[in-house]
Amino acid sequence: MEVKIESSWKKVLTPLFEKPYFSQITNHLKTEKELNKTIYPKGSLIFNAFNKTPFNDVKVVILGQDPYHQPGQAMGLSFSVPDGVKIPPSLSNIYKELNKDIGMPIPTTGNLTKWASQGVLLLNAALTVRENEPASHSKIGWMDFTTDIIKIISTQQNNVVFLLWGNFAQQKQVLIDTTKHKILKAAHPSPLSAHNGFFGTKHFSSTNQYLTQHHKNPIDWMP
Repeated sequence: MEVKIESSWKKVLTPLFEKPYFSQITNHLKTEKELNKTIYPKGSLIFNAFNKTPFNDVKVVILGQDPYHQPGQAMGLSFSVPDGVKIPPSLSNIYKELNKDIGMPIPTTGNLTKWASQGVLLLNAALTVRENEPASHSKIGWMDFTTDIIKIISTQQNNVVFLLWGNFAQQKQVLIDTTKHKILKAAHPSPLSAHNGFFGTKHFSSTNQYLTQHHKNPIDWMP
């Protein structure tokens, strides 16, 4: 798998590319391709989260589970969809909370590249998925890869805010050093759970408050 990676991440990730789990990932994706399976996102966007948010710029991590599995949605950034694509339900609820929390107008685009360029790492735990089959690549090695990434951010960076929404994301809290980072937990913004502890959490204003306290520029949440 030919991988183009932003230089500061390349330094961090190169040792991970040599681990057995990465060979497993690569072999699985090759096999899927040979079977003419459609995989999202397209190859050039698999590492988009890293390319849009250099390692040394990471201020916030928003952890998703796996990419969108419908045509035209996945762009390698958790919760984000390209311009012109209908805003998915979970992102719509994120926008509703932003509106309540900081008074932000509800955006008309689901493209979160602007967040990424400000230091918000939009990381899915699995970086690929088979079309129409959610979680289909959750056991091919990606979980080990992204677990290592979270550990590296925790070890090598300071004062990063980790937004862990839902039980799946919250399982990763054991990887994070809470003496030097901030963890904010809530229910997942999915329509199934957003009313059970996502709305009203004020995670976005809390994130900016923490960043400001640690002499970092706050995030402009308007995409």
